[in-house]
Amino acid sequence: MAKNTGRGTRQGSVTGRSQVKNSSGTWVKRDTSSGQFLAAKKSGGSFRGIRPEG
Repeated sequence: MAKNTGRGTRQGSVTGRSQVKNSSGTWVKRDTSSGQFLAAKKSGGSFRGIRPEG
């Protein structure tokens, strides 16, 4: 579980989530237990605090 440090940042990664880059080049957040896709990022870059897959 990611923990707040009190300095506006988090330490560690969010549990139960991962992210993968799809064929159109956007990052998609995914639930690791069910495999369901949760959200796609419209702006550039990846999700912060969520581990990338493979």
